[in-house]
Amino acid sequence: MKRLTINLIISFQPREFISKRAFQRLDLLLLAIESLDTNASQSIVFAIDKLNLQNYFPNKVEFWKLRCYNTMRKTSKNGSITQETLEALITLLSFMADFFYPKIRDLLSSKEPENIKNEKWDVFNTRFNELIIERLNIKRSIVKKYLLQDQSKFYRELVITLALASGEGGKARLKASLQDPIR
Repeated sequence: MKRLTINLIISFQPREFISKRAFQRLDLLLLAIESLDTNASQSIVFAIDKLNLQNYFPNKVEFWKLRCYNTMRKTSKNGSITQETLEALITLLSFMADFFYPKIRDLLSSKEPENIKNEKWDVFNTRFNELIIERLNIKRSIVKKYLLQDQSKFYRELVITLALASGEGGKARLKASLQDPIR
Protein backbone atom coordinates (compact mmCIF):
# COMPACT_ATOMS: atom_id res chain seq x y z
CA MET A 1 0.00 0.00 0.00
CA LYS A 2 1.38 3.36 -1.04
CA ARG A 3 1.31 6.35 1.24
CA LEU A 4 0.34 9.66 -0.18
CA THR A 5 2.15 12.57 1.40
CA ILE A 6 0.82 16.06 1.00
CA ASN A 7 2.98 18.98 1.91
CA LEU A 8 1.14 22.15 2.73
CA ILE A 9 2.89 25.42 2.56
CA ILE A 10 1.16 28.21 4.36
CA SER A 11 2.46 31.67 3.80
CA PHE A 12 1.33 34.75 5.57
CA GLN A 13 1.17 37.71 3.28
CA PRO A 14 0.85 41.23 4.60
CA ARG A 15 -2.56 42.70 4.07
CA GLU A 16 -2.93 44.58 0.84
CA PHE A 17 -5.89 46.55 2.10
CA ILE A 18 -7.01 48.44 5.14
CA SER A 19 -10.28 47.75 6.86
CA LYS A 20 -12.91 50.44 7.17
CA ARG A 21 -12.48 50.40 10.93
CA ALA A 22 -8.70 50.85 10.66
CA PHE A 23 -9.11 53.83 8.33
CA GLN A 24 -11.60 55.34 10.78
CA ARG A 25 -8.98 54.90 13.49
CA LEU A 26 -6.36 56.64 11.32
CA ASP A 27 -8.71 59.59 10.84
CA LEU A 28 -9.42 59.71 14.59
CA LEU A 29 -5.67 59.75 15.24
CA LEU A 30 -5.36 62.70 12.87
CA LEU A 31 -8.18 64.42 14.79
CA ALA A 32 -6.26 63.73 18.00
CA ILE A 33 -3.19 65.40 16.46
CA GLU A 34 -5.35 68.40 15.57
CA SER A 35 -6.66 68.45 19.15
CA LEU A 36 -3.14 68.73 20.55
CA ASP A 37 -2.48 72.06 18.85
CA THR A 38 -4.73 74.57 17.14
CA ASN A 39 -2.15 75.02 14.34
CA ALA A 40 -1.79 71.31 13.68
CA SER A 41 -3.48 71.57 10.27
CA GLN A 42 -0.74 73.89 9.07
CA SER A 43 1.86 71.59 10.64
CA ILE A 44 0.43 68.68 8.66
CA VAL A 45 0.78 70.64 5.40
CA PHE A 46 4.36 71.54 6.38
CA ALA A 47 5.09 67.85 7.13
CA ILE A 48 3.72 66.76 3.74
CA ASP A 49 6.22 69.11 2.07
CA LYS A 50 9.09 68.09 4.35
CA LEU A 51 8.46 64.35 3.76
CA ASN A 52 8.01 64.85 -0.02
CA LEU A 53 4.53 63.33 0.02
CA GLN A 54 3.07 65.80 -2.50
CA ASN A 55 2.44 62.95 -4.96
CA TYR A 56 -0.12 61.55 -2.49
CA PHE A 57 -1.38 64.78 -0.92
CA PRO A 58 -0.74 67.61 -3.41
CA ASN A 59 -2.72 70.17 -1.39
CA LYS A 60 -5.07 70.59 1.58
CA VAL A 61 -8.15 69.83 -0.51
CA GLU A 62 -6.79 66.49 -1.74
CA PHE A 63 -5.78 65.59 1.81
CA TRP A 64 -9.32 66.42 2.98
CA LYS A 65 -10.80 64.32 0.16
CA LEU A 66 -8.66 61.37 1.27
CA ARG A 67 -9.99 61.68 4.81
CA CYS A 68 -13.54 61.53 3.40
CA TYR A 69 -13.07 57.78 2.91
CA ASN A 70 -13.90 57.64 6.61
CA THR A 71 -17.60 56.79 6.56
CA MET A 72 -18.10 58.55 9.90
CA ARG A 73 -17.49 61.94 8.29
CA LYS A 74 -20.31 64.33 7.45
CA THR A 75 -19.22 64.13 3.85
CA SER A 76 -17.96 60.69 2.98
CA LYS A 77 -17.30 58.75 -0.17
CA ASN A 78 -17.06 55.09 -1.04
CA GLY A 79 -14.00 53.42 -2.38
CA SER A 80 -10.59 52.54 -1.11
CA ILE A 81 -7.15 54.03 -1.09
CA THR A 82 -4.07 52.55 -2.66
CA GLN A 83 -1.45 50.76 -0.59
CA GLU A 84 1.07 53.50 -1.45
CA THR A 85 -1.28 56.23 -0.23
CA LEU A 86 -1.89 54.27 2.95
CA GLU A 87 1.87 53.98 3.51
CA ALA A 88 2.22 57.73 2.95
CA LEU A 89 -0.57 58.44 5.44
CA ILE A 90 1.03 56.19 8.05
CA THR A 91 4.40 57.87 7.45
CA LEU A 92 2.79 61.28 7.86
CA LEU A 93 0.98 60.27 11.05
CA SER A 94 4.14 58.80 12.55
CA PHE A 95 6.06 61.98 11.70
CA MET A 96 3.33 64.12 13.29
CA ALA A 97 3.41 61.94 16.41
CA ASP A 98 7.17 62.61 16.58
CA PHE A 99 6.64 66.32 16.04
CA PHE A 100 4.02 66.59 18.78
CA TYR A 101 5.64 64.08 21.12
CA PRO A 102 6.44 66.72 23.79
CA LYS A 103 2.71 67.56 24.01
CA ILE A 104 1.76 63.87 23.95
CA ARG A 105 4.24 63.13 26.71
CA ASP A 106 2.98 66.09 28.69
CA LEU A 107 -0.57 64.68 28.54
CA LEU A 108 0.54 61.21 29.60
CA SER A 109 2.90 62.39 32.34
CA SER A 110 2.19 61.01 35.78
CA LYS A 111 4.53 63.36 37.62
CA GLU A 112 2.23 66.36 37.70
CA PRO A 113 -0.41 67.05 40.33
CA GLU A 114 -3.80 65.52 39.56
CA ASN A 115 -5.57 68.87 39.09
CA ILE A 116 -3.06 70.04 36.46
CA LYS A 117 -3.30 66.71 34.59
CA ASN A 118 -7.09 66.91 34.64
CA GLU A 119 -7.00 70.45 33.34
CA LYS A 120 -4.80 69.45 30.38
CA TRP A 121 -7.04 66.48 29.58
CA ASP A 122 -10.13 68.71 29.79
CA VAL A 123 -8.64 71.06 27.18
CA PHE A 124 -7.78 68.10 24.93
CA ASN A 125 -11.22 66.47 25.41
CA THR A 126 -13.04 69.73 24.68
CA ARG A 127 -11.09 70.34 21.50
CA PHE A 128 -11.51 66.72 20.36
CA ASN A 129 -15.27 66.82 20.97
CA GLU A 130 -15.51 70.10 19.04
CA LEU A 131 -13.70 68.50 16.09
CA ILE A 132 -15.93 65.42 16.21
CA ILE A 133 -19.08 67.57 16.20
CA GLU A 134 -17.67 69.82 13.46
CA ARG A 135 -16.42 67.11 11.10
CA LEU A 136 -18.16 63.82 11.81
CA ASN A 137 -21.77 62.83 11.26
CA ILE A 138 -23.15 62.89 14.80
CA LYS A 139 -26.29 61.05 13.65
CA ARG A 140 -24.23 57.91 13.11
CA SER A 141 -24.43 55.50 16.03
CA ILE A 142 -20.66 54.96 16.21
CA VAL A 143 -20.06 58.72 16.45
CA LYS A 144 -22.71 59.03 19.15
CA LYS A 145 -20.93 56.23 20.98
CA TYR A 146 -17.66 58.20 20.88
CA LEU A 147 -19.40 61.26 22.27
CA LEU A 148 -21.34 59.40 24.98
CA GLN A 149 -18.93 56.73 26.20
CA ASP A 150 -16.30 57.16 28.86
CA GLN A 151 -14.27 59.58 26.82
CA SER A 152 -11.26 59.68 29.09
CA LYS A 153 -10.46 56.02 28.38
CA PHE A 154 -11.07 56.36 24.63
CA TYR A 155 -9.06 59.58 24.30
CA ARG A 156 -6.24 58.21 26.43
CA GLU A 157 -6.05 55.17 24.15
CA LEU A 158 -5.72 57.44 21.09
CA VAL A 159 -2.98 59.51 22.73
CA ILE A 160 -1.12 56.34 23.80
CA THR A 161 -1.33 55.09 20.21
CA LEU A 162 0.19 58.39 19.06
CA ALA A 163 2.97 58.01 21.65
CA LEU A 164 3.71 54.52 20.35
CA ALA A 165 3.65 55.77 16.74
CA SER A 166 6.50 58.17 17.45
CA GLY A 167 10.19 57.44 17.52
CA GLU A 168 12.21 54.73 15.88
CA GLY A 169 9.94 51.88 14.84
CA GLY A 170 6.84 54.00 15.40
CA LYS A 171 5.62 53.53 11.85
CA ALA A 172 5.80 49.73 12.21
CA ARG A 173 4.00 49.86 15.56
CA LEU A 174 1.26 52.02 14.06
CA LYS A 175 0.83 49.62 11.14
CA ALA A 176 0.60 46.68 13.53
CA SER A 177 -2.02 48.43 15.64
CA LEU A 178 -4.14 49.07 12.54
CA GLN A 179 -4.14 45.39 11.66
CA ASP A 180 -5.32 44.44 15.13
CA PRO A 181 -8.86 43.11 14.59
CA ILE A 182 -9.96 44.12 18.09
CA ARG A 183 -9.68 47.84 17.41
